[in-house]
Amino acid sequence: MRYSEDLIEEIRMKNDIVDVISGYVKLQKRGATYFGLCPFHNEKTPSFSVTPRKQMYYCFGCGAGGNVFTFIMNYENFTFFEALKFLADRVGVALPEMEYSEEAKKKADIKSSILEINKQAANYYYYQLKSENGKQAYDYLRNRELTDETIKRFGLGASSKYSGDLYKFLKGKGYSDKLLMETGLFKADETRGITDRFWNRVIFPILDVNNRVIGFGGRVMGDGEPKYLNSPETKAFDKSRNLYGLNFARTSRRPNLIICEGYMDVIALHQAGFTNAVASLGTAFTSQQSSLIKRYAEEVLLTYDSDGAGVKAALRAIPILKESGLSVKVINMRPYKDPDEFIKNLGPEAFEERIRNASNAFFYELEVMEQQYNMKDPEEKTSFYNVIARKLLDFPEEIERNNYIEAVAGKYHMGYENLRNLVNQLAIRLGPKRESEKPKSGMNRNKEKEDGAKQAQKLLLTWLIEDPRLFDYIKTYISPGDFVEPIYHSVADQLFLQHENGDINPAKIINSFQAEEEHKEVAGLFNARLDQVETKEEREKALKDIVFRVKQNSAESITKNLDPTDIMGLQKVITMKRELQNLEKLHISIDWE
Repeated sequence: MRYSEDLIEEIRMKNDIVDVISGYVKLQKRGATYFGLCPFHNEKTPSFSVTPRKQMYYCFGCGAGGNVFTFIMNYENFTFFEALKFLADRVGVALPEMEYSEEAKKKADIKSSILEINKQAANYYYYQLKSENGKQAYDYLRNRELTDETIKRFGLGASSKYSGDLYKFLKGKGYSDKLLMETGLFKADETRGITDRFWNRVIFPILDVNNRVIGFGGRVMGDGEPKYLNSPETKAFDKSRNLYGLNFARTSRRPNLIICEGYMDVIALHQAGFTNAVASLGTAFTSQQSSLIKRYAEEVLLTYDSDGAGVKAALRAIPILKESGLSVKVINMRPYKDPDEFIKNLGPEAFEERIRNASNAFFYELEVMEQQYNMKDPEEKTSFYNVIARKLLDFPEEIERNNYIEAVAGKYHMGYENLRNLVNQLAIRLGPKRESEKPKSGMNRNKEKEDGAKQAQKLLLTWLIEDPRLFDYIKTYISPGDFVEPIYHSVADQLFLQHENGDINPAKIINSFQAEEEHKEVAGLFNARLDQVETKEEREKALKDIVFRVKQNSAESITKNLDPTDIMGLQKVITMKRELQNLEKLHISIDWE
């Protein structure tokens, strides 16, 4: 049993896709479509599109796409029913109580089972910390000056020195090996069988914003490698879309979020009263994490380690954060390496002072670049000033650029007019700044090049939803049966039926498919683009060629699979060949907008 299609459609229609996605992604309008940086892969040039008329999104870079349900499922790592409830609550629609079929319940329960096992594992690790087996880990945490209250708040624990204890504990609860392997808590090989992934480590449970245990981090006790180990990605854990400590930091009353490098930095800052600290999960900072932060703060303070690796990490994170519309500052940790060391040596008051004196991200970048030049050498000093001028050209708005010119001139004693003239001269020499090339076609960005027949079917489906007048031109020649790819045929069936009923609704069609990959594929069918087609005549010719290609491919497919004794089939092929001859004479005239 599932909720009725009418109820699902009511919830979808009440959740405008632009409004929903704007809460996660910074969108800018271009014509009738909105664009932003894709939250599902790292990119510098926006290729993520949201189309209000279609009520769909599609990324021309990675192919992610779907309707508002698909987005929430992928972004929040929800099942369909979790996404439905989330969106229903958002618009005040009460969902009736329902019972799941066994199959649906089993599918929905995989993720919830992982979460339940993670919760039991977290309790097990916490219990171990207070036992004799966890003494070394407990002493380590107390030597790092963590209080029992902090240890309890973050649910810190310990794994046994033996690599099978957690497995034995959870097997005793009746869980199958198959389900336990889904959690990422275990490894398997032919020699040793199934063993614990985390052993002889301090354990840091990782919670999502809803306080569910989605994964774990572990620091080895002693000199083992790797020093830090994280859970692999599972159906419950996507490290690129979560942040350690955000479950606490999102409710902090502070006006910003502090981004650290490690678990201990976050915990030390929270214990010192800075409850707005978070950390990425053992990976480089991502655009998805930046979009997540944007939901809870407008300003970010970076406290990456003051060593070379930390500086590089900060320089990588700054543009990603700015692209999400966040204000960015950098806290100076020197002479200490990280917030944990800083707090231990100078205390919370000194850290608060460093927050007040945090560097503007632009000036931080300049300070890092300045270290590459000998400022006592006139030639190198001039080169550095030219680098500054080039970097100032990155500000597209003249008012903001002039404000930074004034600030930079004061900091480096250059004189406002001198620097402004240098920036203007450089702008003239470089010419107008070219916009980053926009992806022209979803088809042409695919890793594997699609054949022409599939491209033609995709383009025709896209053009039919963008201009329903085309149905009148093609209905004599094209039917849903001419879309020979199974999923294309199913989509065409629904689309032609919607046209007959006078209600073209591509976002609704997506709801008839269950799998995430099917959502992406259907979204791709409705977002195909033909490159280098500009004029009315070019579009009309392209449409005629596409219709011909779809019909030709349909005829070839039938001929290929035809039984020689099938007289009716032979007659159908003959009829299709006549239609192809007539199609060559077809004239299409559309007033394209």
